[in-house]
Amino acid sequence: MAKYEPLRRYLARQKSPQVEMSFSEIERMIGALLPKRAQHQDWWADAVAPLSVQAQSWRSAGYQARLEADERVHFERARPVDGT
Repeated sequence: MAKYEPLRRYLARQKSPQVEMSFSEIERMIGALLPKRAQHQDWWADAVAPLSVQAQSWRSAGYQARLEADERVHFERARPVDGT
C-alpha cells in the first residue's frame, strides 16, 4: 500500500462524505502514473477479496471508489456495516 499511502492520508483528512479527483491529481499525489487498468471500473472496485493494494488505501480511509467519465474518480465515505 506504500505507493497509495499519500492518497489514503489525504482521504483520511477529508471531512466531506464525497471527494472527486482527476487521474492527474491522484498521480501527482502518489508521485507515479496510474496503470492503464485504472481506466476500467473493475480496477476501482473493492468488492473482490482480498482487496487490491490500491483499494486498501481508500477503504482504510473509510471511502469507496467509483470511476467517472473523463478519468475522474468519485470517492464516497462508506456507510458503517451496522447502518449507524
